[in-house]
Amino acid sequence: MKKLNITLLSSLLAFSALSAKEFDFEDPKGVNNIRFNLDAPLEAIAGTGSGITGTINFDIDHPENISGEIILQTESLNVPNPVMRDHLHGENWLDAAQNPRIIFTAKSIGHIERNENTIEAHVTGTLLLKGTTQEITIPVTFTYLPDRLGERSNGQMEGDLLVVRSRFSVMRDDFGIMAGQAEDKVANEIEISMAIAGAAPDA
Repeated sequence: MKKLNITLLSSLLAFSALSAKEFDFEDPKGVNNIRFNLDAPLEAIAGTGSGITGTINFDIDHPENISGEIILQTESLNVPNPVMRDHLHGENWLDAAQNPRIIFTAKSIGHIERNENTIEAHVTGTLLLKGTTQEITIPVTFTYLPDRLGERSNGQMEGDLLVVRSRFSVMRDDFGIMAGQAEDKVANEIEISMAIAGAAPDA
Protein backbone atom coordinates (compact mmCIF):
# COMPACT_ATOMS: atom_id res chain seq x y z
CA MET A 1 0.00 0.00 0.00
CA LYS A 2 2.84 2.42 0.86
CA LYS A 3 4.49 1.75 -2.49
CA LEU A 4 1.15 2.33 -4.25
CA ASN A 5 0.68 5.67 -2.47
CA ILE A 6 4.19 6.80 -3.44
CA THR A 7 3.54 5.82 -7.05
CA LEU A 8 0.22 7.68 -7.06
CA LEU A 9 1.82 10.79 -5.56
CA SER A 10 4.59 10.69 -8.15
CA SER A 11 2.02 10.38 -10.93
CA LEU A 12 0.03 13.34 -9.62
CA LEU A 13 3.15 15.51 -9.35
CA ALA A 14 4.19 14.55 -12.87
CA PHE A 15 0.73 15.40 -14.22
CA SER A 16 0.81 18.74 -12.41
CA ALA A 17 4.19 19.56 -13.92
CA LEU A 18 2.96 18.67 -17.40
CA SER A 19 -0.14 20.87 -17.06
CA ALA A 20 1.96 23.96 -16.24
CA LYS A 21 2.66 26.26 -19.16
CA GLU A 22 5.72 28.38 -19.82
CA PHE A 23 4.82 32.02 -20.41
CA ASP A 24 7.41 34.14 -22.22
CA PHE A 25 7.50 37.82 -21.20
CA GLU A 26 9.65 39.09 -24.05
CA ASP A 27 7.10 41.33 -25.75
CA PRO A 28 7.56 42.05 -29.48
CA LYS A 29 5.07 44.92 -29.16
CA GLY A 30 7.21 46.67 -26.56
CA VAL A 31 4.21 47.24 -24.30
CA ASN A 32 5.45 45.43 -21.18
CA ASN A 33 6.97 47.85 -18.70
CA ILE A 34 7.56 48.68 -15.07
CA ARG A 35 7.14 52.07 -13.46
CA PHE A 36 9.09 53.42 -10.53
CA ASN A 37 8.72 56.42 -8.23
CA LEU A 38 10.99 57.98 -5.64
CA ASP A 39 9.30 60.74 -3.63
CA ALA A 40 11.97 62.68 -1.71
CA PRO A 41 11.42 65.94 0.21
CA LEU A 42 13.03 68.11 -2.50
CA GLU A 43 12.36 66.10 -5.66
CA ALA A 44 9.97 63.46 -6.94
CA ILE A 45 11.44 61.16 -9.57
CA ALA A 46 9.31 58.97 -11.84
CA GLY A 47 10.45 56.68 -14.61
CA THR A 48 9.88 53.53 -16.58
CA GLY A 49 11.71 50.41 -17.68
CA SER A 50 10.78 48.55 -20.83
CA GLY A 51 13.52 45.99 -21.49
CA ILE A 52 11.65 43.02 -20.00
CA THR A 53 12.29 39.33 -20.70
CA GLY A 54 12.06 36.08 -18.75
CA THR A 55 9.71 33.14 -18.42
CA ILE A 56 7.29 31.92 -15.75
CA ASN A 57 5.98 28.37 -15.44
CA PHE A 58 2.40 28.67 -14.19
CA ASP A 59 -0.66 26.46 -13.82
CA ILE A 60 -3.92 28.17 -12.86
CA ASP A 61 -5.03 24.96 -11.10
CA HIS A 62 -1.75 24.50 -9.21
CA PRO A 63 -0.29 27.98 -8.61
CA GLU A 64 1.83 26.57 -5.77
CA ASN A 65 4.14 25.09 -8.42
CA ILE A 66 5.17 28.49 -9.82
CA SER A 67 8.75 28.95 -11.00
CA GLY A 68 10.69 31.27 -13.27
CA GLU A 69 12.11 34.77 -13.41
CA ILE A 70 11.44 38.23 -14.75
CA ILE A 71 14.43 40.15 -16.11
CA LEU A 72 14.71 43.90 -16.62
CA GLN A 73 17.56 45.39 -18.64
CA THR A 74 19.10 48.07 -16.43
CA GLU A 75 19.84 50.40 -19.35
CA SER A 76 16.14 50.42 -20.28
CA LEU A 77 15.36 52.39 -17.12
CA ASN A 78 14.47 55.90 -18.20
CA VAL A 79 13.64 59.26 -16.61
CA PRO A 80 12.73 62.46 -18.48
CA ASN A 81 15.83 64.42 -17.42
CA PRO A 82 18.82 63.23 -19.53
CA VAL A 83 21.42 64.25 -16.93
CA MET A 84 19.52 62.41 -14.24
CA ARG A 85 19.25 59.38 -16.55
CA ASP A 86 23.03 59.34 -16.99
CA HIS A 87 23.46 59.47 -13.21
CA LEU A 88 20.94 56.64 -12.79
CA HIS A 89 22.94 54.39 -15.12
CA GLY A 90 26.28 55.55 -13.76
CA GLU A 91 28.75 53.78 -11.50
CA ASN A 92 27.60 55.47 -8.29
CA TRP A 93 23.97 54.50 -8.70
CA LEU A 94 22.91 51.39 -10.68
CA ASP A 95 26.20 50.90 -12.56
CA ALA A 96 24.42 49.52 -15.62
CA ALA A 97 27.68 48.63 -17.37
CA GLN A 98 28.66 46.18 -14.62
CA ASN A 99 25.11 45.16 -13.66
CA PRO A 100 23.19 44.92 -16.92
CA ARG A 101 20.22 42.99 -15.55
CA ILE A 102 17.78 43.28 -12.64
CA ILE A 103 16.28 39.86 -11.94
CA PHE A 104 13.39 38.67 -9.80
CA THR A 105 13.35 34.88 -9.36
CA ALA A 106 10.16 33.32 -7.98
CA LYS A 107 10.69 30.73 -5.25
CA SER A 108 7.31 30.13 -3.59
CA ILE A 109 3.77 31.41 -3.38
CA GLY A 110 1.35 31.83 -0.48
CA HIS A 111 -1.85 33.55 0.70
CA ILE A 112 -3.54 32.35 -2.49
CA GLU A 113 -7.02 33.69 -3.26
CA ARG A 114 -8.75 32.49 -6.42
CA ASN A 115 -11.55 34.14 -8.41
CA GLU A 116 -12.22 32.21 -11.61
CA ASN A 117 -9.16 32.86 -13.83
CA THR A 118 -7.56 35.37 -11.46
CA ILE A 119 -5.30 34.55 -8.53
CA GLU A 120 -4.13 37.03 -5.91
CA ALA A 121 -1.17 35.85 -3.87
CA HIS A 122 2.10 36.73 -2.19
CA VAL A 123 5.14 35.58 -4.15
CA THR A 124 8.45 35.13 -2.37
CA GLY A 125 11.65 35.20 -4.35
CA THR A 126 15.02 36.84 -4.75
CA LEU A 127 15.70 40.23 -6.28
CA LEU A 128 19.12 40.82 -7.84
CA LEU A 129 19.87 44.52 -8.09
CA LYS A 130 23.30 46.11 -8.57
CA GLY A 131 25.07 42.88 -7.69
CA THR A 132 23.19 42.37 -4.41
CA THR A 133 20.56 39.66 -3.93
CA GLN A 134 17.80 40.06 -1.34
CA GLU A 135 14.80 37.87 -0.57
CA ILE A 136 11.53 39.76 -0.86
CA THR A 137 7.83 38.93 -0.78
CA ILE A 138 5.52 40.89 -3.06
CA PRO A 139 1.75 40.92 -3.70
CA VAL A 140 0.94 39.68 -7.20
CA THR A 141 -2.24 39.32 -9.23
CA PHE A 142 -2.16 36.67 -11.95
CA THR A 143 -4.83 36.78 -14.66
CA TYR A 144 -4.93 33.73 -16.91
CA LEU A 145 -6.44 34.39 -20.35
CA PRO A 146 -6.80 31.13 -22.29
CA ASP A 147 -6.91 31.39 -26.09
CA ARG A 148 -6.39 35.19 -26.05
CA LEU A 149 -2.89 35.39 -27.51
CA GLY A 150 -4.32 35.73 -31.03
CA GLU A 151 -6.04 38.99 -30.05
CA ARG A 152 -2.82 40.47 -28.64
CA SER A 153 -0.68 39.33 -31.59
CA ASN A 154 -3.19 40.41 -34.26
CA GLY A 155 -3.70 36.81 -35.27
CA GLN A 156 -0.01 36.01 -35.76
CA MET A 157 0.04 33.40 -32.95
CA GLU A 158 -2.55 31.37 -31.08
CA GLY A 159 -2.26 30.42 -27.44
CA ASP A 160 -2.72 31.67 -23.90
CA LEU A 161 -1.77 34.82 -22.01
CA LEU A 162 -0.77 35.38 -18.41
CA VAL A 163 -0.99 38.96 -17.13
CA VAL A 164 1.06 39.70 -14.01
CA ARG A 165 0.39 42.83 -11.95
CA SER A 166 2.16 43.96 -8.79
CA ARG A 167 2.87 47.03 -6.66
CA PHE A 168 5.63 46.90 -4.08
CA SER A 169 8.56 48.84 -2.65
CA VAL A 170 12.25 48.21 -2.06
CA MET A 171 14.83 50.27 -0.20
CA ARG A 172 17.83 51.32 -2.22
CA ASP A 173 20.20 51.11 0.74
CA ASP A 174 19.35 47.38 1.02
CA PHE A 175 21.10 47.01 -2.33
CA GLY A 176 24.06 49.30 -1.67
CA ILE A 177 22.80 52.06 -3.96
CA MET A 178 24.35 55.23 -2.49
CA ALA A 179 23.17 54.15 0.96
CA GLY A 180 22.29 57.07 3.22
CA GLN A 181 23.25 59.65 0.61
CA ALA A 182 21.28 62.39 -1.17
CA GLU A 183 18.01 61.30 0.45
CA ASP A 184 16.59 64.84 0.29
CA LYS A 185 16.63 64.54 -3.51
CA VAL A 186 16.53 60.78 -4.13
CA ALA A 187 14.22 58.87 -1.81
CA ASN A 188 15.48 55.70 -0.17
CA GLU A 189 12.18 53.96 -0.89
CA ILE A 190 11.64 52.91 -4.51
CA GLU A 191 7.97 52.34 -5.32
CA ILE A 192 7.52 49.91 -8.21
CA SER A 193 4.44 48.99 -10.23
CA MET A 194 4.34 46.31 -12.89
CA ALA A 195 1.76 45.17 -15.46
CA ILE A 196 3.19 42.68 -17.94
CA ALA A 197 1.80 39.96 -20.19
CA GLY A 198 3.46 36.65 -20.99
CA ALA A 199 2.63 34.43 -23.96
CA ALA A 200 2.32 30.65 -24.16
CA PRO A 201 1.86 29.86 -27.88
CA ASP A 202 0.11 26.67 -28.92
CA ALA A 203 2.48 23.88 -29.81
